[in-house]
Amino acid sequence: MRQALTQAAHHCAHRKGSGNVQCLDVLRALSKEPGVLEALFTELGDGHGDPRLAAFIGNLKGAFADTGDIQYRARQLTEDIAVALQAKLLLEAGNATVSDAFIGSRLGAGGRVYGVLPRGVDAAALVARATPAWAG
Repeated sequence: MRQALTQAAHHCAHRKGSGNVQCLDVLRALSKEPGVLEALFTELGDGHGDPRLAAFIGNLKGAFADTGDIQYRARQLTEDIAVALQAKLLLEAGNATVSDAFIGSRLGAGGRVYGVLPRGVDAAALVARATPAWAG
């Protein structure tokens, strides 16, 4: 499923251009293809032991259950799918420092903008992980 989503996203980014059209394409795929929404939530699972992600997934399920003005909410729903999948993949990767920083910054009260980190994140460890090793 991940490979298909990645390929579709790459294809849409080049052909469609508009974020609104891409988000409506997500809604169209979810409504036309039987089992897609169920497959999404199967892929997301139960939050992989993180209560913040579990709550986010629960809220996302509720957002899809409410079909009123769903086209108006397409951008938010698509963003929420992407954030939930990113959080899940980071938890699976096993680096608790990175996954905790991502989940805290995207699913917490701080906001979703890159670089907005909650208090208590091990910023030194994140910088060290991102700093290239010099062979010299």
